[in-house]
Amino acid sequence: MAQIKPALIKLFGVEGGYVNDPDDAGGETKYGISKRSYPNEDIKHLTLERAAQIYERDFWNPLRLSEVQNQVIAEEIFDTAVNCGTGTEARIIQEAINLTNYPAPDIAVDGQIGPATIAAINGHKSPRTLYKALNGLQFARYRDIVKARPEQEKFMRSWLSRVYESEVA
Repeated sequence: MAQIKPALIKLFGVEGGYVNDPDDAGGETKYGISKRSYPNEDIKHLTLERAAQIYERDFWNPLRLSEVQNQVIAEEIFDTAVNCGTGTEARIIQEAINLTNYPAPDIAVDGQIGPATIAAINGHKSPRTLYKALNGLQFARYRDIVKARPEQEKFMRSWLSRVYESEVA
C-alpha cells in the first residue's frame, strides 16, 4: 500500500517556498498551501511540518491513497490533487480509468474516491497506461486554464514540471 512520506518528499521537491504573485488566484502560497484555501493559516510562517499535516488530513486521507497498491500512481494522484484540487483530481482519475480499462466496466465519474474507484485503480491491468492517461488529462486541465485565462500561461512551465515520466510497475 502507498505511503505518504515518499509522496511528500516528491511534492516538496516541486512546491517551493513563500510566493505572493498577484496573478496567482491562490494568493499567498508556501509549500503549495494557499491563503485562498487556508485563510486562517499564517502562510508566510507556515512550517514544513504543518504543511505535511494539512496534506495528510485534507488530501492524502480523503483520497484514500493509503489504499492504493501502486506507490507511483498514488503519488501522481496526490500531486495532481494538490495542484488541481481533490474533486478535480477524483474526476481525472475516474476519467483515466474509464479511458483505459477496456473491457472492464466503467466507473462513475462523480468526483468522489470510494471503494469502486480504489478497486478500479488497484485492479487496473496496466498501471503504466493509467499513469500516462492521468498525465494527459492533467495537461489538458492546464491547457484549458490557459485557454480560459491567457494571463495564466506564465505558470504553464511550472505546471508542466508536474507532468513527468516515472517508472510504473
